[in-house]
Amino acid sequence: MNTPEPGAPTLVALQRRAIGVLAELTPAARELGEAFARAGHELALVGGPVRDAFLGRVSADLDFATSATPDQTQAILARWGDTHWDIGKAFGTIGASRRRGGAQVVVEVTTYRTDAYEASSRKPEVVFGETLEGDLSRRDFTVNAMAVRLPELAFVDPFGGLADLARRTLRTPVTARQSFDDDPLRMMRAARFASQLGFDVDAEVRAAITEMNERITIVSAERVRDELSKLLLSDRPRRGLEVLVETGLADHVLPELPALRLEVDEHHRHKDVYQHSLTVLEQAIALETGPDGPVPAPDLWLRLAALLHDVGKPATRRFEPGGGVSFHHHEVVGAKLVARRLRALRFDKETVQAVARLTELHLRFHGYGEGSWTDSAVRRYVTDAGPLLERLHRLTRSDSTTRNRRKAGRLSAAYDDLETRIAELREKEELAAIRPDLDGAQIMEILDIPPGPVVGQAYRHLLELRLDRGPLAEEEARAALLEWWSAR
Repeated sequence: MNTPEPGAPTLVALQRRAIGVLAELTPAARELGEAFARAGHELALVGGPVRDAFLGRVSADLDFATSATPDQTQAILARWGDTHWDIGKAFGTIGASRRRGGAQVVVEVTTYRTDAYEASSRKPEVVFGETLEGDLSRRDFTVNAMAVRLPELAFVDPFGGLADLARRTLRTPVTARQSFDDDPLRMMRAARFASQLGFDVDAEVRAAITEMNERITIVSAERVRDELSKLLLSDRPRRGLEVLVETGLADHVLPELPALRLEVDEHHRHKDVYQHSLTVLEQAIALETGPDGPVPAPDLWLRLAALLHDVGKPATRRFEPGGGVSFHHHEVVGAKLVARRLRALRFDKETVQAVARLTELHLRFHGYGEGSWTDSAVRRYVTDAGPLLERLHRLTRSDSTTRNRRKAGRLSAAYDDLETRIAELREKEELAAIRPDLDGAQIMEILDIPPGPVVGQAYRHLLELRLDRGPLAEEEARAALLEWWSAR
């Protein structure tokens, strides 16, 4: 579908908004432009900060492109800033920061360049360019290929980025095939910007991704992980995830997600697990809290768990003789699949363990609605969740996507009741710090044994008693320990 050209009033309104934002550019950035001009070099504000100015946003960090070489840039920034760094010098980037009037200004200045991947390489080859227009041509999308020359504040838009921004469309400066051939990660960025900006992906761009999606496999897992994380942490991740699945990119970077599109049989014996998972993600996001709450938004662990909690269903689906469908132990299978995928994407160990654990526990609550849990069961629920309890609360609540209002009401009321009981037990028993009633030193003294594996076994036995029976007086715990020791 072709998007109509934006009218002149729309473009004028965008330009006025941008002028207002750019006028607020810190004097330090304007001074930087003057410093490069005095040295005989060009300098332009590029990419996201320019795009955001037209969207009425102020970017905290400023990205610049220059005709100067990295060595020349470093010399200028050493004089301009309070500190500077050259960690990206191999890619032509020098960074600096400067504090003026209580405000910290952080800049990165990159020499005009082009970079492209060899057919089988995981690292792009960097080649420095000579013109601003050439540098802009190598950028991912036209809305990111606009610039403002400094210090004169001259707007540069050789590829129609402003019109695409007005249309809210993602289009590439050169042909989409050439752009994605140069850097396959741009295909992931199309999905990410669809989520972050709420833009549509141009038909040519979508077709090129669909045709070339396998090329994403030459990109390092770490770079793919970072793009996926940015997408998930955006305000509208569903939009970008749909792009990944519909173009086939997800088949290579997150194959468990498209695998959830289970064929719905003619009797509609189960819901669409893929759509269900996207809805659970949206509902979990709605339950995130402000910065002072227990799960501040955006929370990557919760969002990953919400998206992937049912990935064990395809492998465990069984059609029952009576016409039903079952997914027995899909939470256990799913936890293993989640851990394997997140490790493949080079997520850190803590994230892998947390998301896998939430996946494993997400069904635990459903036994609560079937009958009254003992205090022991509530203690175990809290202990098993540990520091993930607040996320588990939100994941479990989000997992209810039924349109049956009566059923939804029952589930919500049951979970309200469970949370109330947790709060009551926590107040009485300090649930978050459940420990046996005797510590290791007391165990060794009572049993007259040295440190070793037996102490750990006794400790775990007392912990089980603590979970089952609640707090014990010291004499009761001592008697229980001696009874266990005698039975050995």
